Amino acid sequence: MNSIDFHEVEKYIQDNIGEFHQRRLLNLENLKLKAILQRKNPYLYRAKNISLAQKFVKVVLDAHLSSQEEGIFGSFLEGLARFVAGKTCCGIKSATEGIDLEFERDNKRFLVTIKSGPNWGNSGQIKRMIDEFNKAKRTLKTNNPHIEIVAVNGCCYGRDNNPYKQKGYYKFCGERFWTFITGNESFYKDIIDPLAHDAKRRNDRFKRKYNRLVNLFTIEFLADFCVDGEINWEAIVELNSAMTKPKYVRKKRKK
Repeated sequence: MNSIDFHEVEKYIQDNIGEFHQRRLLNLENLKLKAILQRKNPYLYRAKNISLAQKFVKVVLDAHLSSQEEGIFGSFLEGLARFVAGKTCCGIKSATEGIDLEFERDNKRFLVTIKSGPNWGNSGQIKRMIDEFNKAKRTLKTNNPHIEIVAVNGCCYGRDNNPYKQKGYYKFCGERFWTFITGNESFYKDIIDPLAHDAKRRNDRFKRKYNRLVNLFTIEFLADFCVDGEINWEAIVELNSAMTKPKYVRKKRKK
């Protein structure tokens, strides 16, 4: 395994973290309140007894943004892992579908699928990953039947203290994964500080646009989903779940 100059890692992060912030901001600018309401569970928020319009808007908006940001930042982490493995293991992007990284070490060929965190998929998605591992193994063994192939599901954060799975692959999470591709047991902590590059300025910009959107969404929500100052839960459920497209009629609440 090759060593890596951490200045190269810092430069990669500085050069690429801006894309995360830009995509995060673009996602915010393109949001529509009704589109969010159609994707969220209205019964959950009713059970939480939310009665303030702005609080409701913030809760559903924050839930949406959180799930979106997990995906956006996950892509950044996966890219960082591929970059690092390219330096330390001469890893390359695999030509096989579903395999993110290939490299050889200790007379073994490693096939790696990279995910951001450990809880990334349901049983069907995990089965698909295993099928892709098996297909890649068969392809490689056609040309080299004696090669030893190791399949790894690498997760950029989290913990799994039972890394070997009965389906014939390893799951390395967090510290175990970064150590696997770098040989450095502290690497998973070393990358924390560089991630803050220019974060305050970018987050201040995001916060201004976020606050503006909360205000605009609250105005819209009060107009379309409140009656006499109270949340009209039936209108929200109709938007989310009715078989036909609801018509928004601003009417007084029945007494």
